[in-house]
Amino acid sequence: MTCRFIIMRKILFEGLLRHRFTERPAPVGAAPLAELAANVDRAARRRLGRSLSIRQVDAGSCNGCELEIHALNNVFYDLERFGLRFVASPRHADVLLVTGPVTKNMREALEQTYNATPNPKWVIAVGDCAVDGGLFADSYAVSGGVSATVPVDLHIRGCPPSPVQLLEGLLALLQSEETKNRA
Repeated sequence: MTCRFIIMRKILFEGLLRHRFTERPAPVGAAPLAELAANVDRAARRRLGRSLSIRQVDAGSCNGCELEIHALNNVFYDLERFGLRFVASPRHADVLLVTGPVTKNMREALEQTYNATPNPKWVIAVGDCAVDGGLFADSYAVSGGVSATVPVDLHIRGCPPSPVQLLEGLLALLQSEETKNRA
């Protein structure tokens, strides 16, 4: 018993002295992030007359993209302060953020969610899997990317895309819709 205790203590102290195995995150300044989120909110208010409501739909993903999407609600990004919010029902949503390849089990549910979302509505395929099936494209259980099931307005590539990329995608979508309406 004493030998195990000595070995465990040695492992513990070595772990405390060793450097971390993970990489440090890239520094994202608070000012550029706040400006980006404020631009998204301004564009949404110009386009819709109110803030943007987002519904996230998991069509069969590995949850990597969901972690990044949920990071938008954490203390650092805190989208609620800019008026952007996630809603629980597609009936209250303006944007559907769809992640993962569309599995055969989720195809009908995604179609029903799309049909329940009021117009004007936009669909964003988030992550490589949502764009074209990604790593799972050849699986017997996958129908394909999101665009094989519902019309997609914007693709955001990445495995997974960062929260900043998601915000940039939302802004690009709103700005492209503004230019379509002006023409």
